[in-house]
Amino acid sequence: MKNDLYLPAEWESQSYIQLTWPHIDTDWAYMLPEVENCFIKIATEIASRQPLLLVAPEYPEVLNDFPYKENITFFQCSTNDTWARDHAFITMKDIHGDPQLLDFCFNGWGMKFAADKDNLINSKLFGKHLINGDYINKRDFVLEGGSIESDGNGTLLTTSLCLLAPNRNDTKSRHEIEDYLKETFRLRQVLWLDYGFLAGDDTDSHVDTLARLCPDNTIAYVKCKDATDEHYNALLAMEKQLESFRTLDGDTYRLLPLPMPEAIYDENGERLPATYANFLIMNKAVLYPTYDQPENDMEAKRILSQAFPNREIVGIDCRALIKQHGSLHCVTMQYPESVFKG
Repeated sequence: MKNDLYLPAEWESQSYIQLTWPHIDTDWAYMLPEVENCFIKIATEIASRQPLLLVAPEYPEVLNDFPYKENITFFQCSTNDTWARDHAFITMKDIHGDPQLLDFCFNGWGMKFAADKDNLINSKLFGKHLINGDYINKRDFVLEGGSIESDGNGTLLTTSLCLLAPNRNDTKSRHEIEDYLKETFRLRQVLWLDYGFLAGDDTDSHVDTLARLCPDNTIAYVKCKDATDEHYNALLAMEKQLESFRTLDGDTYRLLPLPMPEAIYDENGERLPATYANFLIMNKAVLYPTYDQPENDMEAKRILSQAFPNREIVGIDCRALIKQHGSLHCVTMQYPESVFKG
């Protein structure tokens, strides 16, 4: 039985999905046409199925002939970057469906990057009355959407490497942070992953790059089979910890291993954080990142079809996104139903 107020699972009914569009004043400037092509593909798959909330300083010219413009709500706003998962509202709702829009502090993943404009998007968006819900100011606590996973029934999955990282909430202990999460999100348990990382990741091991909660007490996670890979030991330790986790009923989780993409490097020889765990759950589909690795791409689709048998599994080439160290889930944020203000 859900509490009166709870944090929905991503697979519950949604209204909007947000994209914060890349532009010439972002870190994408040197490859803007390439990344816009990726964003167009994501926007097409979203807006052809459900409403899209588009945030940008100006309406993107590349969308002038977009076939699903009637499904776009555009919000004009200054932005630093494009990682909507981490700067957008985290939305709770009550059992009647009424939403609460929680506005946490986004500080560029521990003050690694400028985030002054992105951190103001939510309050400005709410002020324009484009979404339904009560505004809840949580800016005294740093929290990114990519760092937490909810099953909608009182369990939250997160990583200690991120939530205990410097320059976020490092004046608080792990126990204090867990108490804060439980009180804020009305949780019954927090599952802490203490192992796992991706080379090239700027987020300090966001859980949405490593392991994802799925329906029916299932966790899809990244598995590395190559003992010579730099990730092997940490991901093996993560797998062992996942095996030790229990549901609120005391059962083990059904674990579905996603393949580890073959290593992809940038022009400087730095490994990029490619992962199949960075998928987006929609109302009737799951969008997942592909990396022009046919065997791995198809294996990831097969695994995700087991986790989501009643949803279409749609791959999107995200090789452009990982050049700035993120992927598909990182650039999107879902809002539960009733947030849409049509």
